[in-house]
Amino acid sequence: MAMSPQGVQLHVEDHHVMIDNGILQVTLSNPDGIVTGIRYNDIDNLLEVLNDESNRGYWDLVWSTPSSSGKFDVINGTSFRVIVENEEQVEVSFTRTWDPSLEGKFVPLNIDKRFIMLRGSSGFYSYAIYEHLKEWPGFNLGETRIAFKLRKDKFHYMAVEDNRQRYMPLPDDRLPPRGQPLAYPEAVLLVNPVEPDLKGEVDDKYQYSCNNKDIGVHGWISMDPPVGLWHITPSYEFRSGGPLKQNLTSHVGPTTLTVFLSAHYAGEDLVPKFGGGEEWKKVFGPVFIYVNSAFLGDDPLQLWADAKLQMTIEAQSWPYTFPASEDFPKSDNRGSVSGRLLVQDRYVSNTYISADGAYVGLAAPGEVGSWQIECKGYQFWSRADENGYFSINDIRIGDYNLYAWVPGFIGDYRHDSILTIIPGHDIDMGEIVYEPPRDGPTLWEIGIPDRSAAEFFVPDPNPKFVNRLYLNHPDRFRQYGLWERYAELYPEKDLVYTVGVSDYAKDWFFAQVTRKKEDNTYQGTTWEINFKLNNVDKKGTYCLRLALASATFSELQVRVNDPKANRPLFSSGLIGKDNSIARHGIHGLYWLYNVNVSGARLVEGDNAIFLTQPRCTSPFQGIMYDYIRFEGPPTPSPTS
Repeated sequence: MAMSPQGVQLHVEDHHVMIDNGILQVTLSNPDGIVTGIRYNDIDNLLEVLNDESNRGYWDLVWSTPSSSGKFDVINGTSFRVIVENEEQVEVSFTRTWDPSLEGKFVPLNIDKRFIMLRGSSGFYSYAIYEHLKEWPGFNLGETRIAFKLRKDKFHYMAVEDNRQRYMPLPDDRLPPRGQPLAYPEAVLLVNPVEPDLKGEVDDKYQYSCNNKDIGVHGWISMDPPVGLWHITPSYEFRSGGPLKQNLTSHVGPTTLTVFLSAHYAGEDLVPKFGGGEEWKKVFGPVFIYVNSAFLGDDPLQLWADAKLQMTIEAQSWPYTFPASEDFPKSDNRGSVSGRLLVQDRYVSNTYISADGAYVGLAAPGEVGSWQIECKGYQFWSRADENGYFSINDIRIGDYNLYAWVPGFIGDYRHDSILTIIPGHDIDMGEIVYEPPRDGPTLWEIGIPDRSAAEFFVPDPNPKFVNRLYLNHPDRFRQYGLWERYAELYPEKDLVYTVGVSDYAKDWFFAQVTRKKEDNTYQGTTWEINFKLNNVDKKGTYCLRLALASATFSELQVRVNDPKANRPLFSSGLIGKDNSIARHGIHGLYWLYNVNVSGARLVEGDNAIFLTQPRCTSPFQGIMYDYIRFEGPPTPSPTS
């Protein structure tokens, strides 16, 4: 981190506020609170100077009423205040206060946007406090985030993760005639880009999404001069949906985002809906906007390594001690929970199994698994060690359920009692035991229970629609148009999988999508699982467990040994709005269905299960499976 002996200085003018610590100077509009300039080293402004001042660095949101469609709102403050001003720190506030005269025009929230700069810090912090009062009308909050638009003449290299970084197209390349929109506006084929090497590639912002748990740092690098600008998120406690909720990061613009709340990869379930008379307050952030530089002649890509190091420093400093708002509790006003999670599955082991790598978290009280659609409060998660021990620190005071899920096992755990977190107190849960759904021994299984379809067959992309970053990449699923490959692989008949012969990594397509026909309509698909049973307990009950990693306007029907049966043995009904197929997500929300199969429906020898997804008005309707298991009837003494 760059150092300067200068203390932090605040300069207030009629229409702008500038904060300067000798390393960088940040200019904000007054009283709007829009970041109009970031001066660093010899660059007068890292933000896009060709844009209007209102379109450089801002908080925004999308909101609606039950009777209106979504409205996009760049949040402009109407009042400016100095919260802290000394040589060590400056914190300023830009607020917008709601009253009934604004009904229908602005979201019914009081919004307080804060910006902080510290002495010696190569960056600045931002957070916001949203508040809905009891007497105000109801509304839905579809999205809120911070966005920065960087200079397109300088920032051409983007980094999201160690293996997800590249030189990016220019925003001009996405516009006609240089770019050709594909099946949806976010995906564009580069037909005549400024940089000829990019010709024929697809650019799509969804190709750079990340799970909440993995969004620590991302941003952009300028090669000349070598300068980086990064979003660092030290905690995701204020993000909705838990560790596996996916959000946008950085994308062509050059744009870099911190998304706090969105329906992406989940749908309406992740849109908080506030009723009239419902009180609510939430702090989003702080997040850190970090800038760094290298010496001329050094490798500019080392700025990514430095940004990752800074991310570690920020995460270790969480919760921060310096935000002045009483709504952001410091560590001594938080609590903690620890314990050990064990798994009991008598068909796997006669003894308890350590919940190695389990995700253990606190979220608002709710049903089993409800954390993945929780979107109004805070969530706190950790990973258990190889022996199942976990510790969740710095939890805001309040009432929570403890939730968990364990890679390698289906289903969700929820502790029955409500945990009340009080300041400075550690709740020791002792040993708690998760019993995953299980009736009988495993007769066969397909996939790995990890809430993702990544282990299944992901085809090569159509050569006409390639993002070269993802060629020979672990995230093969991030290529555009993979849904169309199914009809090419199975032009007439659907997928048939034979237990004991087929390999799910090669023979189980990653998504059960619709098939496009020659007349550009779509048809539903039926997948067949063939398996042998040497002995059948005609009076027993078998169980088919279907764990889904994603569902989009789809339906799952199950038939056994009769594909033409008028009524399926099971139907999920219409499920899912996560759109993960179109957005290269490999998972959305998790679903688990347990289907009892009477032994009378089975025969000794060859059997078949038919999985039908009949909904077919779009190429993006479909299901991603996480894991499928067929269990025999309960046995008195399973083997260990």
